[in-house]
Amino acid sequence: MSNLETDPVEVECHADAGIAAGSGLLHMDVLTARDVPLGGPRAMTVHRTLPQRARSLIGAWCFIDHYGPDDVASSGGMDVPPHPHTGLQTVSWLFTGEVEHRDTMGNHAMVRPGEINLMTAGHGIAHTEVSTPDTTTLHGVQLWVALPADNADTPRDFAHHRPDELDLGGVTAKVFLGELFGTRSPVHTFTPLTGAQLDFAPGATVDIDVDPEHEHGILVDTGTVAVAGNDAAAPLSRTELGYVGLGARRITLTNVAETDARVVFLGGAPLSEDIVMWWNFIGRTHEEIVTYRDQWEAHSERFGQVRGYVGPTQHLPAPTLPHSRLRARSNTPGRAVP
Repeated sequence: MSNLETDPVEVECHADAGIAAGSGLLHMDVLTARDVPLGGPRAMTVHRTLPQRARSLIGAWCFIDHYGPDDVASSGGMDVPPHPHTGLQTVSWLFTGEVEHRDTMGNHAMVRPGEINLMTAGHGIAHTEVSTPDTTTLHGVQLWVALPADNADTPRDFAHHRPDELDLGGVTAKVFLGELFGTRSPVHTFTPLTGAQLDFAPGATVDIDVDPEHEHGILVDTGTVAVAGNDAAAPLSRTELGYVGLGARRITLTNVAETDARVVFLGGAPLSEDIVMWWNFIGRTHEEIVTYRDQWEAHSERFGQVRGYVGPTQHLPAPTLPHSRLRARSNTPGRAVP
């Protein structure tokens, strides 16, 4: 999904080290979402939890949009014209609905519930996203992964995968990226990452063995989920993102609601470099972002042309750059345990 804000917010991020010294508790930061309308008067609202002032990245995950259940009859659904990306991978994951994807590699694919579509922008790509006519409700997440500097200029690519559903006893899991619960996704990433959907029956609990050298995020889609042994005041509620830093070896989640719950569980090795992120571009300097924007506005072959899209425009205009220089987003991984 494109970042359709016409005046993208520039967030100066300074992440607290977050050490719960001497407490004996797992330290968890709770990040609340800001609502962002995408599109025109009948905009679809997304809940954005990353990036924000409290934290820039979780591993290489740099952007988390959570949306729905969205009534397409009211919002108009999703219709994003050709728009560009550089220096990142987009991860599309749906709970309900269907979205048609087209890109400048000639890929024409559907995004369906329980199936990951991962697009690698690298040097540059453009794509479109349109909810299908039969879709009445859209519900899912759109995630971005920052590519490390050594791979930021990698060629375009596209991958699709439908992970098996794992029965964990009251909890089911679909591991769409990385390795978890003894299963590994075949989808390629450029840094170690984890991505999974977890569905909980009422009262169900799951123990997740994790790499202590990774950061982790727990995004609640539905229900109320407690993180065992953490020092936060309350369980995580819908649209909240729990951040657990380095050092944790096991994260235990429990659905404390009387209804089903759903979580998107993310993790990864810290990205040990700063990034400049503006609109749909990731670079390392202000000058790189200016170049990408200029090339997109000039219809450069860096991004290519999307074929087959029928919509209001064949080229989504880039927003105006701010008058000040774009600043790098620094990232200091927190500590999970004292």
